[in-house]
Amino acid sequence: MALINKIREKSGWAVGAIAIGLGVFVVGGDLLGPNSRLLGNSATEIGEIAGQTIDYQEFDNVLQPLKANYEAQTGRSANENEMAMLREQAWNQLIFKIALEKEYERLGIEVSEEELFDMVQGNNIHPAVRQAFTNPQTGEFSQAQVVEYLQNMTPQDRPMWVNFEQGLATERVRTKYSNLLSKSVYVTTAEAKKFFNAQSSTASVKVMYVPYFTVSDSAISVTDAQLKDFYERNKELYKIEDGRSIEYVTIPVMASDEDNKLYEEEMAAITDQFEAATNDSAFVNANSDVPFNGAYLNPGQLPERLRNETLNKGEVFGPYTTLDSYTLYKVVDVKEGNKSAARASHILIQPTADTPEAKAEAKAKATDVLNQIKKGADFAQMARQYGSDGTASTGGDLGWFESGQMVAPFEKAVFGAKSAGLLPELVETEYGYHIVRVTAPKTNRTYKIATIEKSTEPSEATRDAAYALADEISGTSENLEGFRAKVAEHKDLVKQDVKDIGKNNIVAGSLTNARELVRWTYDRETKVGDVSPVFEIGDEYVVAVLTGKREKGYAKVQDVKDELTAAVRNELKAKQIIEKINKTKGTVDQMAAAYGPDAMVRSAEDVTLASGTIPGIGLEPVAVGKAFALKPGTRTAPFEGNGGVMVVELNALSNAPQAADLSGVQHQLVNMRSGNEESKAFEAIKEKSNIVDNRVKFF
Repeated sequence: MALINKIREKSGWAVGAIAIGLGVFVVGGDLLGPNSRLLGNSATEIGEIAGQTIDYQEFDNVLQPLKANYEAQTGRSANENEMAMLREQAWNQLIFKIALEKEYERLGIEVSEEELFDMVQGNNIHPAVRQAFTNPQTGEFSQAQVVEYLQNMTPQDRPMWVNFEQGLATERVRTKYSNLLSKSVYVTTAEAKKFFNAQSSTASVKVMYVPYFTVSDSAISVTDAQLKDFYERNKELYKIEDGRSIEYVTIPVMASDEDNKLYEEEMAAITDQFEAATNDSAFVNANSDVPFNGAYLNPGQLPERLRNETLNKGEVFGPYTTLDSYTLYKVVDVKEGNKSAARASHILIQPTADTPEAKAEAKAKATDVLNQIKKGADFAQMARQYGSDGTASTGGDLGWFESGQMVAPFEKAVFGAKSAGLLPELVETEYGYHIVRVTAPKTNRTYKIATIEKSTEPSEATRDAAYALADEISGTSENLEGFRAKVAEHKDLVKQDVKDIGKNNIVAGSLTNARELVRWTYDRETKVGDVSPVFEIGDEYVVAVLTGKREKGYAKVQDVKDELTAAVRNELKAKQIIEKINKTKGTVDQMAAAYGPDAMVRSAEDVTLASGTIPGIGLEPVAVGKAFALKPGTRTAPFEGNGGVMVVELNALSNAPQAADLSGVQHQLVNMRSGNEESKAFEAIKEKSNIVDNRVKFF
C-alpha cells in the first residue's frame, strides 16, 4: 500500500510538473454555471489554442485529475481560490500540450519507447521512479522491485501507472526543450568585457537637478493633439488585456438591534443555567458553537477578559459581547501546575561589539537608564527610547512566560522575585544588559475554563430587509445615473468603484469570491450602464453597475487620458525648464544659483553603469549613460530625465581593472540568461498561438 501511495503521489507530481515548471498561475473562476445565455452558439467551446478548439469536456479531463490529486494530498476539498489556481494549471497544461507540442514536433524532440523503458527499468532511472522504489530503512533503490510491481500490477493500478509514465515522458520532453534553449545561450568575450566594465567602472559626478514638480501643473495646458502624438510615439506602453469597470454598493447582512436583544435574553437564561450546571463539559457542548476544552491554563494562557480577574472555582464571567458573538466563561477548577509562570517587562541594552570596551559602554548606559527609572522615569517610555529588541515598541512588555522559555540568568532573576516591581540590579545575559520590571510574580496556579461562545446570526426578517433594499436598488435603477441617485437616498450606503477587472478574476475591489459578479460583467448581453441583479457575496448583498469595458489590444486614448496627460505635462515642463537653464552660464553650481531655488545640486560617488542609479536622485539610466560618455571636467547639455531635468558633470572616471580571465564573467552571464529562456520561449509561443480564452463563460 505504501508503494502504491508513492506512485499515486508521483503520478500527481508528473501531472503538475508542467505547470510548476512553467511557473505561471493566474486567478481563475467558478464551476459551469446555469446561465446558458452566456454560452451563445458555441455552448461547449471553452477557448482556442493555436487554431485548435478546446471544448469544456477536454478542459475538464485535464482539470479533474489535478483536482483529485490536490485533494488527496491536502485531505480536503479544494476551496474556490484553490480551484482557480487548479483551473489555471489545467489551462496552461493545455497550452503546453497543444502549442508547445507543435514546437517539439517541428524540432524533432520526442521520447522513444526505449528511452522511457530506460527511465523506468534501465540504466538511467528517473529520480521519481528511484524515490518511489527506494527502501526508506536502507536507502537503497531496488530495480527488482520495479519489475515485480509492473508484473503484478492490478487492473485498478494500471491507469495510474500509465498516467505516471506519461507524466515522466512529458517532463522529459520539456527538459530536453529547456536544455536546448539553455545550451543555445552564448556570451562572447566582448559581451563579458562590457558587462564586467559596467559592473566595475565607477564615476564621480555632480548633477544639477530641477524636478518636474517645481513647475505647477496648472501652469501647463495639454491639448488632445499632444496626447494623441505622445500615444502614437509610445503606443507599445499601452498594451492591455480585457477589463471591466464597475461601481458597486454593499448592503451588509448583520444582526439587528432586535436580533441582539433576543440573543441577550437567551444568554441571560444560559448564564443562570451555566452557574447551576454540574456537568460543565456536557453543558458547553450542548450550548456553545465551540466544543469544551479541558486543558489547564496558566495565567498567560487565559482569555484576555479573565487575566485581571480573581478566579475562584465555580464563578461565571460574562457575557462579553463583540460585533458577532457572545461569550461566557466558567472557572471549572483551580490547581497548582507543574510549571511556574510569570510576567515581566525589560529594556535590553546590547553592546555594539563583542569587546570589553563595548560591553562596559553598554553596562554604563543600562545603569544610567536604571537609575533614571528609580528616580521616577516611566519604564515603558524608557523602553521605547532605549530598548534594542522587538519589545521596545510595546514598552518592553514580554507578556507571560513559563519556566524554561527564557535564558537562565534572566529566568533566575524574574522567577526569584518575591513580588512585582522593578529589579534593583541589572541582569546580564548573552544578549546584553536587561533592566527588568516584574509585572506579575511567579505562580504555579492553573485554571480549567469552560467557555460558551455563540455567534450572532441575523434573523430571517433582518436578512429579508437587507435583501429588499438591495433588490430595490437593483430593480428601480435603470442606468448609472439612476443607480447613483438611488444609492444617494440611503446615507449609510457607501458606493465604491473598481477599474479593469480581468475576465478570470475572482476578486473585485474589496469583494472576495466575487466570481459571479465578474462573470456578469463579461456576459455578452451586459452593456455599459446596465445595473446588476443582487449578488450574495459573503455576509452582504451586492448591486453593481457596469461603467466601462475594454478589450484586449491597445488602450484607447480616452481610457488612459490621465496617465497620458501626466506624461505629456512632464515633457512640456522639461521644455520650459531646459529653455530657462540654457539662459544660464558657468559651472553646475553657478547654473543652479542662476536658475533659482528650485534647482538643486547633488554630488554622487561610485556611480556604475550597471545600476543606472544616481544616489540622492534615483533611477536615471539615461543620466548615468551620459555621464560615462563624458570626459572628466565636462558636462552635458540639459536633458529630460525620469523625475526632472538634469545637467550632469563628470568629476572623475575610474575604469575597471584589466581582467586577465573573463571566463567566470561569461559563465555568470550564461547562467543569468539561461534561467529565463524557457519562460521567454513559452510566453513567445503563447503570443503567437492566437489563444482565445473563453473560460469566463463557464467559471
